[in-house]
Amino acid sequence: MTDSHHPGLEPGVDIGHVHLKVANLNRAVAFYRDVLGFTVQGRLRDSAAFLSAGGGYHHHIGLNTFQSRDGDAPPPGTTGLYHAAIRYPTRRALALALRRLQAHGVELTGASDHGANEALYLSDPDGNGLELSWDRPQHEWPRTADGQLALINLPLDLDSLLVLAPASHIPPCSTPR
Repeated sequence: MTDSHHPGLEPGVDIGHVHLKVANLNRAVAFYRDVLGFTVQGRLRDSAAFLSAGGGYHHHIGLNTFQSRDGDAPPPGTTGLYHAAIRYPTRRALALALRRLQAHGVELTGASDHGANEALYLSDPDGNGLELSWDRPQHEWPRTADGQLALINLPLDLDSLLVLAPASHIPPCSTPR
């Protein structure tokens, strides 16, 4: 549903990447590469790194220490990025991501079923919030009688998710968190 006063964006507009300030570039690269599985596409000396979800795109995640080298995470109660969402193509792919997190000792801060999607919540080593999720097919999304999206916020059954990704499918962790 669009607002008649605001016709919306041009078709094809999307969000291309997120760029995060980090305190330690090597630590951040190790997390996004080794724990989450992103591929390093390039680096700008010891100040920035650019990672993608596989090849074919210059970067989905940028990491930099331009203003944050050896800095602290913002304290709770301040404004800024709530989280960046990383969308997986299938529920099984999300289950594999959860197994990788477990193998690396990364603790979740939450896990929710929103009706339209299922999401895992965590923080990266710099305290940046991340949501790892998969979207159900649109015809399964909960809707109100007038067709509006009716999102919910229920606990996600992690055991039912993990059934899709046996632990034997995940290589052992080689990078300490």
